[in-house]
Amino acid sequence: QEQLVESGGGSVQAGGSLRLSCAASEYIYMHSCMGWFRQAPGKEREGVATISPGGTGTTYYADSVKDRFTISRDNSKNTVDLQMNSLKPEDAAMYYCAAELGYCSSADWGRVEEYQYWGQGTQVTVSS
Repeated sequence: QEQLVESGGGSVQAGGSLRLSCAASEYIYMHSCMGWFRQAPGKEREGVATISPGGTGTTYYADSVKDRFTISRDNSKNTVDLQMNSLKPEDAAMYYCAAELGYCSSADWGRVEEYQYWGQGTQVTVSS
């Protein structure tokens, strides 16, 4: 069974930075739209950022994280990383890595139902 394994969560003060990493099998990494979702207590899971496979690696971001978060691929490690800067208390949540075979869609990239593979999640806490 395909697995996604997240790492890099933790606690940080507002304004600080964290870097999340998601490791995938080579097949999933090479052929999937991969991204990050988050879920805060009492809220629905929401898309944060996704990146398509291949050289162009088209990216999509939630408006709330644009210009603060950067998603990228590391082809040497088969990982998708999320660099989170200028963190705010409202960014605190469980962050999940997800993968969907194929390319990311501008219309559907943030829809939870589109993704076949999920990690277990990594907690991000931001104190004010």
